Parts: sequence; C-alpha cells; structure tokens
Amino acid sequence: MTTTHTARTDVELKAIAEQAGRDLEDASALEILQWAAATFGGEFCVTSSMEDAVVAHLASRAAPGVDVVFLDTGYHFPETIGTRDAVEAVMDVNVITLTPRQSVAEQDAEYGPRLHDRDPDLCCKLRKVKPLEEGLTSYAAWATGLRRDESPTRANTPVVGWDEKRRKVKISPIARWTQDDVDAYVAEHGVLTNPLLMDGYGSVGCAPCTRRLVEGEDARAGRWAGNAKTECGIHG
Repeated sequence: MTTTHTARTDVELKAIAEQAGRDLEDASALEILQWAAATFGGEFCVTSSMEDAVVAHLASRAAPGVDVVFLDTGYHFPETIGTRDAVEAVMDVNVITLTPRQSVAEQDAEYGPRLHDRDPDLCCKLRKVKPLEEGLTSYAAWATGLRRDESPTRANTPVVGWDEKRRKVKISPIARWTQDDVDAYVAEHGVLTNPLLMDGYGSVGCAPCTRRLVEGEDARAGRWAGNAKTECGIHG
C-alpha cells in the first residue's frame, strides 16, 4: 500500500482510538478493519506472528495490499517461516519482515549464549520489542491478533485502543473471538495456519521458549514455561 502521511497529533489519534473503541465494540472483525483502512490508509499495518494468518486474511479482504509486518527473531521454528512465505505467496498482502539489529551470533558474542534462558525479558526486548518499535515508525495504527480469551492478561483487550508506549492506535479486530470462532473462520476460508498448532502447541513463539501444551492448560501456557513471564513486551 502507498504510505500517506496525515497531520494528526497524538492527542487527535488518541481521541480517535477511544471513540472507535466505544463505537466498534460490537462491530465485526471485518468492519473494524474496514474502518481502520478508511481512517488511516497507508499509515495502517497488520502485525502477524504467523501462528495463523486469520487477521492477515481478514485485512486482505478489508484493504487489499495491506502491509503485514512479521518479526523474524532468528529463533523461529522452520514452520513459522514457512507460514510467512505461504502467506506472502497466496494472499493479497505486502509482507514486511523486520529483523533485530544483531544476528543471534552477534548477540551471543555480546551478551553470552542462550540469553533467552538467562534473561528472557532482555532477549525479547532486543529481538522483538525494539525492532517492532523501529518498524512501526511510519504507521499511525497497527492491528494485532490479540484475543480476550487467550489469557487473563489479555481479558480486557479493546477492539480499538491507544498504544501509549508507541503513541499509535492499536486495533485488535478479533479481540471478542473465541478459539471456536477462529477455527470456524479458518475452516470457512481455508486460511493458512502454522502446522505446529496441529502438533500440540497452543501458541507459537520462538523455538527455545515454546513448548507443547499439557491437557487443560490455556493456550499460552507453553510460552516461557517455568517462569513468571507471560508476554514478550510487545503487548504488556
């Protein structure tokens, strides 16, 4: 999509986000994304971890050619990279891959190997949070695949809200969806999903910090298992 630049201030953007959060609470995911495309044009993007391509697929319907931003941390499962490549090949989207400033080898040389085991917060900051902040600079609004039913930390996710950290409008069009809703959309539209979701994983992140679920666990229990960390820092 062609990037256009508006003259909206942070105050104006925040007001737009808060109003839309109220007005669109009961809107469909497609309607929310259509609103985002109409409101922000080329200053709107979708982020995807390539766990599944549901939001990317929805966005391609609402705004053909929309930018889909993917963070390649250097630690992804091969299946995740494969999902990204397949999305790029079959959907009407513009996949943009962001990478950290350091390769894994360069990070190991500076901080020591397996930083993700010793200081996962710092590893996520270096390989996810900072690259995303830099990659979102030219956008006024970004969409995520956050859902309220995923974990207690996401239970109050607004469909449209204000991202105070990045000073941008943050859109979560499927916030009200359940896993059943996701499954039904995938089945109806033949949407690409990460093969690992069929292999015992409930949520797919970096390979060293993701494990299969034990029966009865919530979808994100396999992320950073064994410590109190529940988010990479992008969403909280």
